[in-house]
Amino acid sequence: MRPDPAYRKITADEFLAMEFGTDRKFELADGVIVMMAGGTEPHAWVQGNIFVWLRTKLKGTRCRPYGPDMAVRITETDVRYPDVSIFCDQRPRDELTEVRALSDPTVVIEVLSPSTTTLDQGTKLDLYETLKSIRTIVFVDPINEMLRTRERTATGWYDQMFSAQTGIVIPTLGITIPHDEIFARD
Repeated sequence: MRPDPAYRKITADEFLAMEFGTDRKFELADGVIVMMAGGTEPHAWVQGNIFVWLRTKLKGTRCRPYGPDMAVRITETDVRYPDVSIFCDQRPRDELTEVRALSDPTVVIEVLSPSTTTLDQGTKLDLYETLKSIRTIVFVDPINEMLRTRERTATGWYDQMFSAQTGIVIPTLGITIPHDEIFARD
């Protein structure tokens, strides 16, 4: 998208201070406010499965999972809402009551849909990789039950695509989200 040259880019702070109501969701992409489309049932179901499994598994640890309502501030002009993000070593929750975005996720998970696959695995991936805190980026294809992971290593990023039968492996946290939990239908 090419913004109007007269349009002044919005900062992350300005964006996060805006109230958009509850019926629509927006992200900030290079200073431009972009409306997000609603997800499909398979997208919502898989996102929920992953979040619920992580919430239970990570309870009592130094890490907390968040769903798509917690923003990730990437730059001064980029704010994104991953489907699931995991933040470790955060301040106590009672100190975060007014926080609308966090900037240091350890893991980011995006559930793909036909309309967002290119954006998620292109622009968003490039942005997520700039955050030094991120160790693992996961893309989940709910239709084909495929996974793609990007794991930060000492020498760069290791990219792996595989059938979801393996589940989502998150070495940094020492966990694997089982295939049957990701794609459970009941």
